[in-house]
Amino acid sequence: MPEKALETVLGGFVLLGLSFVGLSMSPGAASAESFEEFKTRMKDAKVLAMERHLKALDDRYDLSDDASKTMTMTHGKPIQEGVRVKLREVVTWDELAEMSPEEIRKQDFFPKGFMPLPHPNPTEGGIVFSKTLIEAVEEQEGRDLSRFDVSFDIPERFQPEFPPPLFLKTRPDLGDVSRSRLITLSNYRELFEGIINAEQLEGLRLLLTPFPQQQFNATEDRRTEDPSPGVACFDCHVNGHTSAAIQSASSTRPREPSRRIDTPSLRGVDIQRLFGSQGDMKSIEERSEFELETAYFDGDAEAAKRKDAHIPQQADEVRLMAEFQKLIDFPPAPKLDASGKLDPEKNDDEAALRGQELFFGKARCATCHTPPHYTDNQVHDLKVEQFYRPGITTSQAAPTNGPIKTPPLRGIKDSPPYLRDGRLLTLEDTVEFFNLVLGLKLTKAEKKDLLAFLVTL
Repeated sequence: MPEKALETVLGGFVLLGLSFVGLSMSPGAASAESFEEFKTRMKDAKVLAMERHLKALDDRYDLSDDASKTMTMTHGKPIQEGVRVKLREVVTWDELAEMSPEEIRKQDFFPKGFMPLPHPNPTEGGIVFSKTLIEAVEEQEGRDLSRFDVSFDIPERFQPEFPPPLFLKTRPDLGDVSRSRLITLSNYRELFEGIINAEQLEGLRLLLTPFPQQQFNATEDRRTEDPSPGVACFDCHVNGHTSAAIQSASSTRPREPSRRIDTPSLRGVDIQRLFGSQGDMKSIEERSEFELETAYFDGDAEAAKRKDAHIPQQADEVRLMAEFQKLIDFPPAPKLDASGKLDPEKNDDEAALRGQELFFGKARCATCHTPPHYTDNQVHDLKVEQFYRPGITTSQAAPTNGPIKTPPLRGIKDSPPYLRDGRLLTLEDTVEFFNLVLGLKLTKAEKKDLLAFLVTL
């Protein structure tokens, strides 16, 4: 590659805060480096990598605290308001919406915050947990889920409420069965005995049990200070929802740079027919088995053996885990009727009613997000790459964003950040993203009405 071209590509990497300083090489892989020396090297590299990455986030987003005084998540955490993706100073959102994809691409006007969001340390990849979850798990179970090579990046204000409520399809009368507590191995029997059957209880136990993972294990090829028992399914899918943990997408593992993926909620997972961010699996059981056998170790079968991977039994453990997951329900939506639409007798919000008309009309949301659960159980390619130059203005090795499974929108206000990699921090960001990418030409008033409808779901 010519020197100038190489400089341009590397410049694109730095733009997104990626650091290739201290590329990881496991201790002993090519030298007599001890684990302590390896850990020290990785800690030093982390400082520079995170500094660059956080600066890149500040370039992409307005990260200030602007919480709504009226809109909250199910248990009362205020929703962050406003469009947080930053624009070039020379263009407005209305002006951008009038431009063609070719014009936006040519003038490099596509917002950085609409481009793929990289993993904080793409050369390492793997699961990264928020500070909130790390502190709660360490206090309750004595497990340390922090890594010495990378830290979580999205501020707590843009994460789901913690701990999130858990609703069961079989016991809607009980409301939040977690009782506002973090469900762990130390309290799950107290919370669930007498509410679910023995098989479902055993499935829950397995979902709460830590198993060795690529970065969290007992070998010296780990990314934790001390030997780790691993991670549990419910570390990422806390209380059957999401902890906003990030990981490397299974579709790109183990190739570098790893594509970031946000943890989806397990609420209503039984109504889905496709699993994985690209819908490449056909059952909950297949997804669970894939995670434990393959995704936990970045697709590296040899690493899985070396780090004592837990191989689930399809006829036993995977089935039991699925039995509990099928119970997890969406949060209540009292303004919706049985069809999933607003009940006029229970709703006097004119903005929400106008927003519903937009959702099923001009905004074309219902093309993919069909009621009552607001998913069509299919995958769609938004072709976002037509707005920018992949490989130069982003770090992704793949030239496209690729197909994305349609997520259910029920309870969407409880699940920030949005899109497959969490690149959209607020619902307003999401509305602006689709307005631009789909060429909807929504007015400011229409955007507000659409938002008013989304929060009722």
